[in-house]
Amino acid sequence: MLREAAEFVRLHHAEEPAPGGPERRLAEVRDEIRATGTYRHTTEELTFGARVAWRNSNRCIGRLYWRSLRVRDLRGLTDAEPIAEACAEHLVHATNGGRIRPLITVFAPDAPGRPAPRIWNEQLIRYAGYRAADGRVLGDPRNAGLTDLALRLGWPGGPRTAFDVLPLVIEGVDDKPRVFELPRHAVLEVPLDHPDDPWSQEWGLRWHAVPAISGMCLEIGGIHYPAAPFNGWYMGTEIGARNLADTDRYDLLPRVARRLGLDTADDRSLWKDRALVELNRAVLHSFDRAGVTMADHHTESRRFVRHLEREEHKGRSVPADWSWIVPPMSGATTEVFHRTYDAAELRPGFAHHPEAAARARGESIHRRA
Repeated sequence: MLREAAEFVRLHHAEEPAPGGPERRLAEVRDEIRATGTYRHTTEELTFGARVAWRNSNRCIGRLYWRSLRVRDLRGLTDAEPIAEACAEHLVHATNGGRIRPLITVFAPDAPGRPAPRIWNEQLIRYAGYRAADGRVLGDPRNAGLTDLALRLGWPGGPRTAFDVLPLVIEGVDDKPRVFELPRHAVLEVPLDHPDDPWSQEWGLRWHAVPAISGMCLEIGGIHYPAAPFNGWYMGTEIGARNLADTDRYDLLPRVARRLGLDTADDRSLWKDRALVELNRAVLHSFDRAGVTMADHHTESRRFVRHLEREEHKGRSVPADWSWIVPPMSGATTEVFHRTYDAAELRPGFAHHPEAAARARGESIHRRA
């Protein structure tokens, strides 16, 4: 921790110089770690660290505006109920009437002998997946395990549609996991229609406006914040080419193809490709009609190249995982396709921990600080 803390403090002072340089702050941090086994970030350090964590996110194509991230410092919250209320407030602030703004809410960190609170959901808004006796799932199969857990914890379930919003499953510092339903005013959803064919009334398709990640750990200078939900805004292909199209998710391509009258008997007809484009047209059309912020993959690719150029001009490396940066549709038509990247994981950063993935599947795990 001493080494990581020193690296972070020096980075902070190098990019945001303060009178006297980093040595005074380094001495304070060393003394605090030796006395308590940990230390507390200043508000300025927390804000800088969260923003740089976004800048370092090697799977994120939308990092051009990393400096615009707003930081809500709620490190004093450790109990499940106030954390659930704060998560709902996060969604309201982030939604901003449809003009989505990047936001992170940071709750208490891990400390020696005192694990931090945990949010079991991988995103604050996810749709339930109800398992039937024959093995089929109504809703989102990705969330079937967490849906099972929420039901065991006392959630009565929703109206049993394919798009029932899951409750939050939150584990306070001194508590077992508990369920909290999100208030309706905190969840903005967009009905999905094709520009040439109204789908939503017949199919009931919709998607939520804010992609608030809650299953990753914010790591700054050796301090871990496992409960730190954050969001930017959606890129259309995240919904249209993955969430709704993947065969282990909503698997809508066959349905869309039938609606379009395409021949699905032979893959060489490219029915999947044609259906995928029309599904993504529907997503972009619907969000635009609703006045909700959404990027398209061509625009976001150009923005990422601009981000690369800015960072390289400042002498900073830009870690990127090619398989995540290249959009899942029409990749070769975008500027980010024709490049190679270093997929290094830098700190500060957002980390994927195996135990968080297990929680998102509804699996019980042993907590430790």
